[in-house]
Amino acid sequence: MTDVRAQAPAVHREPLLTRLAALRERVTALVDRRTATDPTADDPLRGLYLSEQAVRHLLTTPPPGAPVTGDDFLPGAPVTADGLLPGAGDDRLAGLAARLPLTDLDTAILLIALAPDLDRAFEPLYGYLNDDVGRRRATTGLALDLCGAPAHHAPARGRFHPSAPLPALGLLDVEEPERPFLSRSLRVPDRLLAHLLGDDTPDAALHGHLLPLPDPVPAGDEPFVDRLAARLRTGPLTAYLREHREGDGLAGIAAALDAAGLDALRYTGPEDRLPELLREARLTGRAVVLSALPERPAALVGRLAGATDVTVLLADPRPYDPQWSPRDPLVLEAPRRRSGGTAAWAAALGEQASDVDLATAVAPYRLGGDRVVRAARAARDLASFDGGPLTASHLRLAARQQSASGLERHARRIRPDVTWDDLVLPDRPLTQLRELALRARHRDRVLGDWRLSAGGGRGRGVLGLFAGESGTGKTLSAEVVAAELGLDLYVVQLSSVVDKYVGETEKNLERIFTEADRTDAVLLFDEADAVFGKRSEVKDAHDRYANMESAYLLQRLESFDGIALLTTNLRANIDEAFTRRLDLVVDFPFPDAGQRLALWRHGLTHVPCADGIDPEPLARRFELAGGSIRSAVVTAAYLAAARDEPVGAEDLLEGARREYRKAGRLVPGEAGW
Repeated sequence: MTDVRAQAPAVHREPLLTRLAALRERVTALVDRRTATDPTADDPLRGLYLSEQAVRHLLTTPPPGAPVTGDDFLPGAPVTADGLLPGAGDDRLAGLAARLPLTDLDTAILLIALAPDLDRAFEPLYGYLNDDVGRRRATTGLALDLCGAPAHHAPARGRFHPSAPLPALGLLDVEEPERPFLSRSLRVPDRLLAHLLGDDTPDAALHGHLLPLPDPVPAGDEPFVDRLAARLRTGPLTAYLREHREGDGLAGIAAALDAAGLDALRYTGPEDRLPELLREARLTGRAVVLSALPERPAALVGRLAGATDVTVLLADPRPYDPQWSPRDPLVLEAPRRRSGGTAAWAAALGEQASDVDLATAVAPYRLGGDRVVRAARAARDLASFDGGPLTASHLRLAARQQSASGLERHARRIRPDVTWDDLVLPDRPLTQLRELALRARHRDRVLGDWRLSAGGGRGRGVLGLFAGESGTGKTLSAEVVAAELGLDLYVVQLSSVVDKYVGETEKNLERIFTEADRTDAVLLFDEADAVFGKRSEVKDAHDRYANMESAYLLQRLESFDGIALLTTNLRANIDEAFTRRLDLVVDFPFPDAGQRLALWRHGLTHVPCADGIDPEPLARRFELAGGSIRSAVVTAAYLAAARDEPVGAEDLLEGARREYRKAGRLVPGEAGW
């Protein structure tokens, strides 16, 4: 990266140096005036001690504060320090004075204070005028003298008050508060001086705390972005965008700033660096952007909202609390990111977008703009690693990596490795499962654009119930649906959810639902009747608290935005109120003989088998569900592997018998096998 300090244009320096020359003339005039009446002017040790002659001179000298030229300061009128003030828009000092509420006196004081940092000749001159060779910076008294302002003039003294523009905006440090007012030193921050010289390297105090904004991509609500951009063009704005999902607000902010043609500082550091951050924004005319505010944001929001001359844009999932700041920002709802949108992906992939069917590959993902760009980059790297062209599987894998979740604290993640060919089901449940995947892809259009979820704070989630006997393919079907959508499957661990203490189960469930809302994944509640069971008549406190848990779940499902699947062996145990909130209820029938044969053959697809083996008699005689058939095949495979032989008919028969015995059923006769 090119060092910006090495290419600072001369136009920023020349006007400043010209005014320093004018300042030197004023300093010379003041020195001449002092030496004309000072009997110790030629003393080489002047400023190191006080002689009797110097004391008598001080006693006979009129009070300080008379104008340098005699008539260029009028009480109550602005100082006209000829030659010290910036011209109209000719350099950065002029731009700074125009952007900020700086008076002519402020600008002159600023120039006087920074002079020793640009020209070493001012150091001994200031030391002489301060009557102390060790004090080689301007003091408040010296600055007033050079501006022709009497030391007793309250408005002029007020320009050094902590609430005055120069100190309050971080442009001037008035040091040594323990000293008398007129002998306090003035220092200009190095960052301000660098800016005036054309160096836009951010303040060193902000190093490591500034991140780039995500690349501007469609945020999901273009009218919102256009309105926010139009407002940003009119002047400084403090706005709070409440995010429904992490990253929504940042994506909308990036798009609006890009449309408004504004640069921004995205800050991620501690609160004690806010003065440097706001000064940087004021110097460069950039907006301040913060997302993911601290747990207690009141102090931070209050300080930022009080900076009315800087555009501040905040984004956080929490609702805005008026107690955070006495001056409320403009509170907005961040536009939701949509699933099924491909514009951001197409922009991130460029020419490679035409190689993949984006509408199918990335439809379920709701990644923010920066995550889309990073996912596209990761997908290219994966394709390069594989040595082939970019494919939908590369995009999905990269998207899942960008949608990393905290769900693993409460659920077991499954990376789906199955397809529709792995399901052996009748046509009706297969059709319903495909419809479930379609609902997940098109929910934003149907529930959002067509307003079929309007009112009541309803979410845009997709909820399905899989009901059937154990082993009929419910969990496998959930994995197939997740694979069809290109999402990970998270199986909720009931042991990490159910708690004996009142209210703790609801808290655990809320953590799961909240995390699932912000994650592109499929959530599976296996054996859901343990949590979604029927409410009962209240006879004691246990019944009341159990019903409270069910009531919480009923309310939470209404606002859920993710994809959740429930499985149960006993559909009758599920509360009817839950059933009403479900999009689909898929019944998994016990397989008939033909389906059992298909399951046997599918299970043996990759298993070495003896010649002429036919599982048809097993399918006819042993009434086993798909899960049991798979277990029987596994048993047969182990028996054959122990002999180092292919799986034979006796191995399969023994596997089927063991499944019957596990279930406590009588083993059918072996005749005819």
